[in-house]
Amino acid sequence: MNGRNRGFTLVEVLLAMVLLAAGLALAFATLRAATATVQRGEDLAQRSERVRSVEDFLRRRVTSALPMKFGTDNSTGTALRFVGEPQRMRFVADIPDYLGRGGPYLHDIAVGDAGLTIAFGMVQGGQIVEEKAPRAPEPLVRDVRSVRLRYRGLNYDNTLTEWQDEWSTADRLPLQVSIEIESESAGKWPPLVVALPQAGNDFAVAAGEIFQ
Repeated sequence: MNGRNRGFTLVEVLLAMVLLAAGLALAFATLRAATATVQRGEDLAQRSERVRSVEDFLRRRVTSALPMKFGTDNSTGTALRFVGEPQRMRFVADIPDYLGRGGPYLHDIAVGDAGLTIAFGMVQGGQIVEEKAPRAPEPLVRDVRSVRLRYRGLNYDNTLTEWQDEWSTADRLPLQVSIEIESESAGKWPPLVVALPQAGNDFAVAAGEIFQ
């Protein structure tokens, strides 16, 4: 029998099968790694988009703050126009129709069991209107790990104050608000510093009263 017509030996068949199995295993491992990389990229993109959209929303809402009264401090008789605390702030701003019925609404941004949330309440005549069926607070960040809110205004010599954990002048808007958020899914967010355009008029009036 001619040697050139002989079939494959068992060793050659086994070797070919081993090489084929190794090639398939490498191909599947490469495919799994590529799929995992794509999934991680998509997750990162979704987290980044979520961070960007929440920060944009907060920036628009805080920027829209108005020096409008929404209540009175019973102990001092001071009009409440901006209440700022380390993990909660309240102020009045107009909202677009898709968020409510339009017009001035109290914005209550706070940290609680549901994470970082915002609640709205209609304001008329310097008071919050009690609604028959108030809406539950809207969650902004559910997996929040920490939130720090800070505020600053002007000194008497028109220089910026240091950042304050509490805004002590509730009858005036601060010039700037700092919002620092850390969440379980996205870690520390980029710090957000927002200027309040309507606060300038408030401080100008206050400065005039002081130096008269």
